[in-house]
Amino acid sequence: MCKPRHRKGRAGESLPSWASSPARLRRRPEMARKGVSYVTAAEVVSMVRDPHVAIIDVRDEERICDAHIAGSHHYASDGFAERLPEIAEATRGKQTLVFHCALSQVRGPTCARMFSDYLSETKEDSAVKSITVLERGFNGWELSGRPVCRCKDALCKGVCS
Repeated sequence: MCKPRHRKGRAGESLPSWASSPARLRRRPEMARKGVSYVTAAEVVSMVRDPHVAIIDVRDEERICDAHIAGSHHYASDGFAERLPEIAEATRGKQTLVFHCALSQVRGPTCARMFSDYLSETKEDSAVKSITVLERGFNGWELSGRPVCRCKDALCKGVCS
């Protein structure tokens, strides 16, 4: 059964300070060292239909209970490390990967770095040139009025948005 989740930023509530300053997130030195950067929801909207881009949703059961970005792949963070070879295969031929979780503060960036490290360490034959994290995560995406999908498929076909 799905647990209720707390949403920030609804009418009358103020967003946390990090949300009002997305440029600050882009410059986090630890992310730059790992080759992972942040992208805005507006940037992702223009990338969603590109066949060389994969959106990787690492939320756990929230994905099943809530909506998701149409066309995204689902690899829950709680089993992410064990599925790295499978994720590499599923994203073969993709040049850009956009990771996100609910807020893209912990799980999204952690999985993005983990996947980047995996590709580096295994010398996996991959076309990936850019690994990014969606600023403000899925919650920010949805709150900004971006299109969402409510299907239950692990690999959303993108026809439900």
